Order: sequence, then C-alpha cells, then structure tokens
Amino acid sequence: MIIVHELFNWVIVAYKYFMLTKTNYQVSLDLIEIALKEIPSDNFRYTINQPTDSFFYDPWKIKEEFKNTIWESILKTINEPIGEARIIILEPGKCYQGHADIDDRYHLNLCSDESFLIDLENNVLYKLTTDGFWYNMNAGIRHTAMNVGRVTRIQLVVRQLLKNNILKNSVPVCIKFNDITDEHARFIFDEKLSPLLNHFDKSGLINKFEYGKTFVKFNIEKESKDTLNKMLPENFELL
Repeated sequence: MIIVHELFNWVIVAYKYFMLTKTNYQVSLDLIEIALKEIPSDNFRYTINQPTDSFFYDPWKIKEEFKNTIWESILKTINEPIGEARIIILEPGKCYQGHADIDDRYHLNLCSDESFLIDLENNVLYKLTTDGFWYNMNAGIRHTAMNVGRVTRIQLVVRQLLKNNILKNSVPVCIKFNDITDEHARFIFDEKLSPLLNHFDKSGLINKFEYGKTFVKFNIEKESKDTLNKMLPENFELL
C-alpha cells in the first residue's frame, strides 16, 4: 500500500509539470484542411465567439457570422462549456514574451512545421503537430510560443472556464496597479501573479475573478490572503 501511495503522489506531482497533455477531443484532418481555407482574418488574434455573461466563468457562444460554419463544427468537438476561442497566427521567426495565465487553455494546431510551446520553468519544448487532437495546456506554468520554421503557425486556442469555487471563509480583495503603464502592468501580473492565481483557482481558494485596466478583484479564502500579499510585485497594492 505504501508503494502504491507513493507512486500515486509521484504521478500527481509529475502531472503538474507536464504543461501540454493530449485530450480525447479530436477533429478530423479533413475538417482542419477546410478550416485553413476559411481563416476569417489575417490578424494576429481573431475571436470567433462571444461572452454570454462573465468573461471568465460563463460559457461563450459562437458569433452569429460563424454559426453553421466549419468553425462551429470544430468548437463542438470540445464536449464541455468553453470560454473565449481565438484563431492565433504566429509568423516565422516570431515568439511571445514569457508569461503565465490564470485560466488554462485548449490548443488545436491547424498548421505549422517547426513551432513549439515552451515550458520556461522546466526548460521543456513541445513541438506542435497537426494530428487533429486538442491538447490541454496548464497555462499556470510560465511559457512562450516560438516559430522557427518557414510556415506560419495557425492555432485555435480556447480558454477553459474558471471554477465557480464555493469558499468557506472568504474576503474580497483588489490588486491595484500604481504608477505603471497598462501594458507593463499586464506583463508583470502575468509573469509574477498569474501562476499563483491559477493554482489558487484549481485549489478552490478564489472565485469571482474580474480584470480591469488598472486592477483585478476577486474573493479569496482568508487564510491565503497573506500568501498573496507576500507575492505582490513592486507598484502593486493589495486592498
């Protein structure tokens, strides 16, 4: 029993460090081929659905112009409520700044040759292939994406909804960004605080998360507030 228990704990710990894992959700390669001929925009990011209420907690619905199209068919292969779905284009020779996110993602690779998602915490590269599977991404791990090939990388990236956690002894908090530009604040927040908040969400310690240009606010279990306060970067204030 001890051996089984230790093995179980090892699997749980190890899983935390696999940033990208294959799901059972699958799209036929024929559908992907059709979708590549119907990319609606050459923008870096293009959202194909819209919120019904809360950005992070309530299911999003397909935009009217994409109803009964290939994009709606592809989204329906995820058999659960989803958040924002974006077609994301990464040109050859480009990469993202390192960051983390409070909400995990589903990734479907539509087109690429030498493109990678990179786990910056554990120095692991995940090569992207067009195999028709949706992949679950633990976005609480600091990461980036890089295209070192000759082919434009095109992915469909879907936010997973945050949990409607029921808290036992919660307090409302607000993190305010002081004397710092919006863009810089977002970068610092996603690098320093998003990993912790991703963990808090999965652990059932926060709910009602909202994001503004100069603040975020949410409820947190009172016992976890000190941990959050100790992690605050310079120019961030906990109210």
